[in-house]
Amino acid sequence: MRARDKVAVSALRATLGALDNAEAVPVGEAELRGVALEQSPAGAGATEAARRELSESGAEDVVRAEVAERLEAAAQLTTPAHADRAARLRAEAAVLSRFLEGPDAT
Repeated sequence: MRARDKVAVSALRATLGALDNAEAVPVGEAELRGVALEQSPAGAGATEAARRELSESGAEDVVRAEVAERLEAAAQLTTPAHADRAARLRAEAAVLSRFLEGPDAT
């Protein structure tokens, strides 16, 4: 049971990070150049940017991409030396796939 929890935790942490990245607002090229010190924002929260909100289908797309990424990586690990890593990636993909199936599928 503990090994299974580690697989689930790993898959969920990585997917939460991917969802967080998907909500990030892209930075424009002009913003990357910087500004003079006296023109820089100051104060608490002055550098915070509003985050995008993903729709349910957008979040599902991110989870599907995470599943596909794991399955593709597992398929590329064909040598016996990498069998454990491939099995873990497939297990992580299975954990994430359950979230896409919905509550009735359990």
